[in-house]
Amino acid sequence: MHNFDLIATITGGLAAALVLGYITNRLGLSPIVGYLLAGFVVGPNTPGFVANKGLADQLAEIGVILLMFGVGLQFHLKELLAVRRVAIPGAIFQSFGATALSAVIGLAFGWDLTTGIVFGLAISVASTVVLMRVLADNNELHTPTGHIAIGWLVVEDLFTVLVLVLLPAIFSTSGARGSGVLAALGLSILKLGAMVAFTFFVGGRVIPWVLGHIAAVRSRELFMLTVLVIALGIAVGSAMLFGASMALGAFLAGMVVGQSEFSLRAAAEALPMRDAFAVLFFVSVGMLFDPHYLLVDPGLVTATLGIVLLGKPLAALLIVLLLKYPLRVALTIAIALAQIGEFSFILSSLGRSLGILDDRATNTLVAAAIVSISLNPLLYRLIDPLEAWLQRWFRKRQSNVRAHTELETVGADDHDASTVSTFNHRAIIVGYGPVGRTVARLLRENEIEPIIIEMNLDTVRRLREQGMQAIYGDANHLETLNAADVKHAVSFIISTPDLRGGAEVIRLAKELNPRIRVLARTAYLRDLPALRQAGADTVFSGEGEVALTMMEFILRQIGATHEQIDRERDRIHKELFGGALAVDAAGISEKVTSKPRD
Repeated sequence: MHNFDLIATITGGLAAALVLGYITNRLGLSPIVGYLLAGFVVGPNTPGFVANKGLADQLAEIGVILLMFGVGLQFHLKELLAVRRVAIPGAIFQSFGATALSAVIGLAFGWDLTTGIVFGLAISVASTVVLMRVLADNNELHTPTGHIAIGWLVVEDLFTVLVLVLLPAIFSTSGARGSGVLAALGLSILKLGAMVAFTFFVGGRVIPWVLGHIAAVRSRELFMLTVLVIALGIAVGSAMLFGASMALGAFLAGMVVGQSEFSLRAAAEALPMRDAFAVLFFVSVGMLFDPHYLLVDPGLVTATLGIVLLGKPLAALLIVLLLKYPLRVALTIAIALAQIGEFSFILSSLGRSLGILDDRATNTLVAAAIVSISLNPLLYRLIDPLEAWLQRWFRKRQSNVRAHTELETVGADDHDASTVSTFNHRAIIVGYGPVGRTVARLLRENEIEPIIIEMNLDTVRRLREQGMQAIYGDANHLETLNAADVKHAVSFIISTPDLRGGAEVIRLAKELNPRIRVLARTAYLRDLPALRQAGADTVFSGEGEVALTMMEFILRQIGATHEQIDRERDRIHKELFGGALAVDAAGISEKVTSKPRD
């Protein structure tokens, strides 16, 4: 009968998660909402099939371990260091603010200070899964803003891992106070240090060695099994030998594997298994939700949502603006963090096991998670109108503040706007990735001075150290284009394929300088009409250029003549781009050799 309960719990939970996850995904919401609702459907608070809560919790524990292993596997110290200036202070102060607000509200609703603090810690951390999904859906995952948001969450996750270690040490001392708590805390930190040292110094040598030998066997099943044994084994060993949480052990195991040459394969082999068990984790959390509670204590739920949807975003917005990042970056990070997720539930589960949080707190947390995760993708769509409104509001009260801020952010001592305007022949390049670097080099070799508009602060600093003109700012802002002196440039080159609002950027550039030649890059052919309509003279599409290159390669392989290749290229180019390629290098050189405009 026990085996039947296990199979029924897994089948019922995953089936409900599949159906509701699909529905929520089709509605444009995160599938996590569907998984939580699936737990409610198979839980004790609804009629029909009821899953075994004890078995679901045990399966969910495996999900937690694999979730933490995945976080460690994808954690790279270099990425965090690249955005440390904003991610570290931002995550720390935002977590502190959310925890403090929750403690105050908890006291107002009859909780003691300890419960309020632990509850605040739970709602202070956002969901990595939800964040990455929203960023990916809006093409911001691999942008500087996306890197900052991910780095911010990495810091929050690390802080949460520390809390997961310290809470049992503090509250398992059977009510000890003062020196007893300090002694337990000190012993826990020593054990933690020993575990970290053992994992990295011993595991850092043994684990890659083991994975290397298993990989040599060329068995996919054995490699996947090895990764799972490493994740679960170190997690269990951390609890048995060092008294630490299994979640921390799994995180460290993931970091060790992530630093080896097997990180990509480990992610490909093990993470699907992680996702399956993670679904059961969300289902087990959803089983705790009692909708009747919303009618019993709506004030606490509303106050919690106020912290998640208003308090946390406002704190993040102020922190990013105080660090002199553009308004767009601040708004994106603030709204992306206006939700709670998997780590909140992990902390809540620990708080329940330690007797700190009760059913009231758990139901409030689950309700706040469902609402905030559901609203987050919708709130993200308000960034553009909200930014436009705030821009108008600021413009009425402080003229030229943004241009001054964006130039001074990088410490532009002798590289101010007056320096930019001294060149007679210049071209503006938006973005300094591989394409932007190549274009900039070609322009300099042909005596055209490139001026780079870039959103990566470190890149701007490095360019200025090299003596190049670089503006830190968002090309969507008129002030940034004025600072780059678009009025006196001969060309405006968008070198990044995923520039947000590319058509609007082109329109602004054409308004400032109707005679400027605009070359734009886009990833997809479907974006060509909008960019051309906005005023782009030439548009390069990644899809189209790859198709042309492959066509030419295939024809050469089968022995086609140059005339055949040229004829086929013109035909395909007309089909894809709608006409002859508008690459007119002479147009640039013609403007360069002409007299500069006043």
